[in-house]
Amino acid sequence: MRARVRDTEIYFDVEGMGLVPAGERMLERKVAFVIHGGPGSDHTGFKPGYTPLAQKMQLVYFDHRGQGRSARGDVARYTLDENVEDMEALRVHLGLGPIVSIGTSYGGMVALAHAARYPKSVSHLVLVVTAAHNGFMARSREIVAERGTAAQKQACADLYAGRLTTVEKVRAYYDTMASLYAHHPHPEAARAARARGISSPEALNRAFAPGGWLEHYDLRPELKNITAPTLIIAGRHDWICAPEFSEEMHRLIPGSDLRIFEDSAHSVRSDEPEALMDAIGGFVVYQPPRTAPAGGMGAA
Repeated sequence: MRARVRDTEIYFDVEGMGLVPAGERMLERKVAFVIHGGPGSDHTGFKPGYTPLAQKMQLVYFDHRGQGRSARGDVARYTLDENVEDMEALRVHLGLGPIVSIGTSYGGMVALAHAARYPKSVSHLVLVVTAAHNGFMARSREIVAERGTAAQKQACADLYAGRLTTVEKVRAYYDTMASLYAHHPHPEAARAARARGISSPEALNRAFAPGGWLEHYDLRPELKNITAPTLIIAGRHDWICAPEFSEEMHRLIPGSDLRIFEDSAHSVRSDEPEALMDAIGGFVVYQPPRTAPAGGMGAA
């Protein structure tokens, strides 16, 4: 499905029922936006990993502008600020009340900024392996220097130099870095997922290359504005968003809950999938919102 919002077209997909039969009543489930990472990836990497959550809430997956199946456009506007505004516009377009916001990696950055700038639009915030400022980049270089192979050190250098300019180079980068992204790599499954997905090098380099918007990325002054109950999830062995950045967010977001997955790297949904789904599902179901309850598809 496609939504014309602002000056672009956003692709989205929906999984799970919004209204559930319960005896003589229909119960309205919460709606969750599942926000993909990268930038330069798409939503398909969450399928079918996040499907178990559809038994507890209705999931809305979407692709950021210039990525996946969403419309292309001016590369200069492939930024976090634009993605935040697109996300809020999609929420309004779908007629939703406060949503559950589940952001992973770069998607967590979008979720953070959205929750800080539109606090009344978010009932629950879930941040998976992300960071609130660009210090993660320097730290990731240090970690690769300590743990990485020669090929991984070169791949990391290529990422930050803006040399991942084609789909083939992006896929080769992820193949090379597989043992750092996942603590328990599943190479064939990971390659199949990347083959199903759509890579967008332009969006990746707009962030990571020299002069990219990440050079000025720092949401820490805004985190005090977040009012939604917040669950922060980190992977103990994460090389690109090390757990120290989750610990920092935990200190800065009032009343937040931090859980560090000891047997995971950046790909928690691959390393500890059942525990991740249990953590997210339990948090959303049992943690009462501080804002108005989330509405279903079409609810005002």
